[in-house]
Amino acid sequence: MQAPPPDDYLPHLAYDSVVFGFSGEQLKILIMEYHQTKWFALPGGFVGRDENLNDAVRRGLSERTGLDDVYLEQFYTFGDADRFRPAVMDAILKANDLVVPPDHWLLDRFISVAYYALIDYNTVVPRPDALSDSINWYALDELPPLLFDHEKIVRRALQTLRENLGKKLVGMNLLPPLFTMKELQRVYEAILGEKLSRSSFQRKMLASGLLERREKRLLGGAHKAPYQYRFRRESEEIG
Repeated sequence: MQAPPPDDYLPHLAYDSVVFGFSGEQLKILIMEYHQTKWFALPGGFVGRDENLNDAVRRGLSERTGLDDVYLEQFYTFGDADRFRPAVMDAILKANDLVVPPDHWLLDRFISVAYYALIDYNTVVPRPDALSDSINWYALDELPPLLFDHEKIVRRALQTLRENLGKKLVGMNLLPPLFTMKELQRVYEAILGEKLSRSSFQRKMLASGLLERREKRLLGGAHKAPYQYRFRRESEEIG
């Protein structure tokens, strides 16, 4: 394997993605393990010289999840000097039989633009990249130790996701197109890390104008079947 040449990518600029998925019970994120190191990190990458930043992030997500329709949001830029650890990057490259000179661009300092993504957990088959042995889902309370400042990035992503719950339809890509109120409440509880009152949650969501009630989900007797809902598109929102 050959290291990517410096002319292909913008120097000093990287991105990291916190990819959230909902298993039905837990909020999980994708974590990759670097080849022959037992080191874990968020999926990330570099930006081509002629590539838009958002396009680079979407490319990286598509390569690792097989999905193109992903809810994606930039939430913070991480640039502290102590995130610069060339020895770690050098060890990752050597584990992949890549030996580079000390002044190689991959060993330089990088500022990382962080994104969070919301994807349908059930439609993803995670794909490791060229430097990774694996990429797998991990529950938030079962994350392995992460390299660099990636634990800080995860915490900031979760904080942003929680703050956005009341303003955006962030459940859109964490649920199937049609879902029950119980399933929606489970997503909110997984993100917030707390139990919610069923009646209060239902009243709040129905009053928001964000949901459209559809047909019942017939699992047994019709009188026990729960109604299904979908998120209204922006052009359909009330108010």
